[in-house]
Amino acid sequence: MTELESRVIELEAKVAFQEDTIETLNDELRVHQARLATMQHQIRLLAEKIKEGKDDGMMPIEQEPPPPHY
Repeated sequence: MTELESRVIELEAKVAFQEDTIETLNDELRVHQARLATMQHQIRLLAEKIKEGKDDGMMPIEQEPPPPHY
């Protein structure tokens, strides 16, 4: 085997490894994006609950009396 052939084989191996790494990272990114979307949805729901004052008898922020030191 010539030096050129061995260099080509080495480069092909590196490219194959990089493609596998990129695919693995892409799969992880998809998982994290799905989790992030779920958390953003949950935060929106919590914000709506807090705004409406429907969480454990809380009153809406607009109706909450000022603290005693005012």
